Amino acid sequence: MALFLTLMIILGLCLISTLAELQRLEHSPNADGSLSFLVVGDWGRKGAHNQSEVAHQMGRVGSKLNINFVISTGDNFYEEGLKGVEDTAFEESFTKIYTDKSLQKQWYSVLGNHDYMGDAEAELSSNLTLKDTRWLCLRSYIVNAKIAEFFFIDTTPFADEYFTIDPSEDQVFDWRGVLPRKNYTSNLLKDVESALRASAAKWKIVIGHHPIRSFGTHGDTQELVEQLLPILQANNVDMYMNGHDHCLMRISSPVSPIQFLTSGAGSEAWICDAVLNRDGVKFHYPGQGFISVEMTQTHAKVVFYDVFGKVLHSWSASKKLLHSSWVSNLLLSCNLTIWLLLLLVDSSNPQPGVLKLLLKSMGL
Repeated sequence: MALFLTLMIILGLCLISTLAELQRLEHSPNADGSLSFLVVGDWGRKGAHNQSEVAHQMGRVGSKLNINFVISTGDNFYEEGLKGVEDTAFEESFTKIYTDKSLQKQWYSVLGNHDYMGDAEAELSSNLTLKDTRWLCLRSYIVNAKIAEFFFIDTTPFADEYFTIDPSEDQVFDWRGVLPRKNYTSNLLKDVESALRASAAKWKIVIGHHPIRSFGTHGDTQELVEQLLPILQANNVDMYMNGHDHCLMRISSPVSPIQFLTSGAGSEAWICDAVLNRDGVKFHYPGQGFISVEMTQTHAKVVFYDVFGKVLHSWSASKKLLHSSWVSNLLLSCNLTIWLLLLLVDSSNPQPGVLKLLLKSMGL
């Protein structure tokens, strides 16, 4: 009995240590467990640069798929974010643009670098949700939709370029809540890694504004390649979705199942840079558009659309068993602690075989 109680206490401590500190939200899937949603980024231009036209096609596709929600990959309000919670740009670039009935669903958003050039905390404020109940933007958080978990990450603070800008360029960033930067990014990486490790979702999807891999104008974000990508690869992430480059793109990883999906074409679009890293590039479109995603327990389908609603590219995946159960993840994360306990028992208990047998039954 003493051995059992000791083991349960240690397992409990391990569980506490693996719980992420990221805020967790719940979003119910359809009755059959399926999900469908749209992904758009770099859009907030008061309808200009074909933003209104993209919004119209999003409404059409959203109605056809009966979407559950919309994901925004950041740069929600150009050129310098919002001036405050009373800034009319919120209504002019969001509420009055995405008016189709199918788009009156929850929007899950992250901040982009242009959002940080204004009052970043205004975009995070619940006061905007009072103006339009669809709006939700947090720095980093998790949305649990049963078959899929979505991990939204604040990527702007990782980019060195925003912290080395010449003052003469007249670019000011709102770093409230971020500084000291090293502590902020280090803690965020730990929280993301912990949350991914503990996830039992069939599909793990990570969303950030900046690309990890990109053939667009900005190219790969080296800070994310070095700091975030190893965490995603180690935890069986299926997709990384981003904006920042004003185009549509899909890149496959040569060493893991991760698909890098760029949806940053909600308004102004850019042509790619031909000298950038093309490894794994499966599709690239330098025009306006958006992405739709349909998911079930075992299948996922991603479709890229242009400003006219034409299908440009699609990709599908299927898996019978994508990830271990949460119990297995928990036990694996506690492996070292339990073996330390085993060593202690071996030196003090005349019948250590009981604990050894229990550990063997757990597959440890």
